[in-house]
Amino acid sequence: MARTIEINRDDTSHRPRAQRFQGAVMALSLVVGFGLGIAAIETPEGMKRLEAAQGMDAFLQGRTAAAINYALAHHLPVDGFFRAAGGIFRWRLFHSGGPQVWAGDNDWLYLIEEMRPWDNADANMASRAATLAKVAAKLKAQNIDLVVAIVPDKARVETESMTGPRSAQAKARLPAWLDLLTSRGIKTVDLTPSFQSAPNRAALFWRTDTHWSQTGAAFAARTIAANVSTPIDRSHIFKTTEDAAETAGPGDLLRLMSLDKISDDLPIKLRPVIDHQHLAHTVEVKADDGGAGLLDDGPSVEVALVGSSYSVNANFAGYLQEALKAPLVNVAEAGGGFARSAQHYFTGKTFGETKPKLVIWEIPERVVGQPLVDDDKALEGWAEK
Repeated sequence: MARTIEINRDDTSHRPRAQRFQGAVMALSLVVGFGLGIAAIETPEGMKRLEAAQGMDAFLQGRTAAAINYALAHHLPVDGFFRAAGGIFRWRLFHSGGPQVWAGDNDWLYLIEEMRPWDNADANMASRAATLAKVAAKLKAQNIDLVVAIVPDKARVETESMTGPRSAQAKARLPAWLDLLTSRGIKTVDLTPSFQSAPNRAALFWRTDTHWSQTGAAFAARTIAANVSTPIDRSHIFKTTEDAAETAGPGDLLRLMSLDKISDDLPIKLRPVIDHQHLAHTVEVKADDGGAGLLDDGPSVEVALVGSSYSVNANFAGYLQEALKAPLVNVAEAGGGFARSAQHYFTGKTFGETKPKLVIWEIPERVVGQPLVDDDKALEGWAEK
């Protein structure tokens, strides 16, 4: 009996120490969790949501708690760490870019959105082509020309490093889209042939970004300008210069892989190496002194550029002005898809007060078969008025 009592005494003697350790771990976890929670709430996005949910009414309605929960779910500092760790794990072990990115050869990345099929793609393309025809007719009635420039998929142009399976729909999309536009008499510049035959084809798109590079943007601008026949004032002189310092490129596909914050200067390669560029800038050269400066007061701008992030990035609008020898107003919107920037421009104050002679509408191939959205319907409504 004495021995049994002694064994029980030995077993229980460690409990206070274990309990103290567990308590310390719990307390530390609470402190760390509290600190991370405060850091999440104090991010600009978290504070913006919290400021919109202040007051007793917001508290009683649960909007304050909802704002805090959103910050904790989306802006925890440690969240980026785990996302990056997952991205590194996928790419290093399985050569995978995750659900949105296809990892090709030689550090080339591709947007899976370009490769996948879409439900009702043929009907969506037909609807958009019909809307374009209505827009073109409405503009023509106001003596405004429309030129549609089609940006081919990166996966269609840079095929040497493209190892992924493109759907049959993705392969047939561009020819079908061009047939729809041609049958409706829409003036179209398909950049695909010139891109595919370019001697420096691999330089036209970034490896780690879905968009064209500055080289590709300049090439596209010259191709489009050569196909513009609208009589506009082409007496302006533009000059493009590049920064002396080399900087990292945009790398949106690295961001989709959660690898945009990873350094390339590590002993171990943890991601595809980001592209680099000498950032380009285009300004108009004054005719009187040869210096570079802002546009002088004079006749209204005769060219409008609508489109997507391709027209926002890589100095495309600057290169297009240089190639056209004419100033333009750039109303393109990043993430605008097919119709957003055009819908905003045609229904907005700028177009209402100052009509251009020419509208250049840049459209990425990949968006034309995607599901219709409110912007598509709003643009069609404007065109039918």
